[in-house]
Amino acid sequence: MIFSTLEHILTHLSFSIISIVITIYLITLLVHEIIGLRDSSEKGMIATFFFITGLLVTRWISSRHFPLSNLYESLIFLSWSFSIIHIISKIWNHKNDLSAITAPSAIFTQGFATSGLSNEMHQSSILVPALQSQWLMMHVSMMLLSYAALLCGSLLSVAFLVITFRKNINIFCKSQVFLIKSFLFGKIEYLKEKKSVFKHTSFLSFRNYYKYQLTQRLDYWSYRVISLGFTFLTIGILSGAVWANEAWGSYWNWDPKETWAFITWTIFAIYLHTRTNQSLQGANSALVASIGFLIIWICYFGINLLGIGLHSYGSFTSN
Repeated sequence: MIFSTLEHILTHLSFSIISIVITIYLITLLVHEIIGLRDSSEKGMIATFFFITGLLVTRWISSRHFPLSNLYESLIFLSWSFSIIHIISKIWNHKNDLSAITAPSAIFTQGFATSGLSNEMHQSSILVPALQSQWLMMHVSMMLLSYAALLCGSLLSVAFLVITFRKNINIFCKSQVFLIKSFLFGKIEYLKEKKSVFKHTSFLSFRNYYKYQLTQRLDYWSYRVISLGFTFLTIGILSGAVWANEAWGSYWNWDPKETWAFITWTIFAIYLHTRTNQSLQGANSALVASIGFLIIWICYFGINLLGIGLHSYGSFTSN
């Protein structure tokens, strides 16, 4: 009774704080001068991290096994993973370019786990024999950490594509308007337009340089975070293969979850390969990462919707 009450309190505290953090981020996006609020949001994410950590530890003590046995617990752990990635990125880079990705992702996953799942799925249950292994902590934690990192990196690549696409569209439209004006109004208007362009060259150069810096930062962090996630994914798949051999007598069974995990690994391996070729970097590699974003959700969530295969204990229909 005490553990369930404590778990209930920690769940609502962490969700409330991260909701406040999201509100502060939205305000700071509108009013860039509010430095104090920005500092408060960072402290809020740290507090959220500790509350979710307390929630996981409480479930661990009450259930006497690592809290990764069903979909609810995996979503809470995924939210915890987003928060720890937020803190690590803050340590690496004081600007914290990942804050616009990690905070909404954390509140989305925790909100769905708290409100989107039935009360029966919130309850901890006795582990099935296949899960009663020390490999549970190693395999599932590595997989969920990899999902969190790969999702963050993929979203950064999506943002990179959006900014690059809009920039190319604006340049194309301006060039077309310039050519039409020069064709319709002749040389005099052409010279006037050319003079006006020179007047605004410094302003346009500044805006283009700012967009260039932004896209470079997005590309940089996307590559770094996806590389980290790919490492976690590789460790998770290898540890899962060893665990499968102990539990089912085979390293690989082409279970739906295993198959999509392999597809996910292949997609991001292709992404990392494109990063080694300078001609394929930028939009090409970002496109591959964007495809990977959809593949991750199919692997993690889509298979659970179906509730089939050897990993059906992580589905909506059964524990």
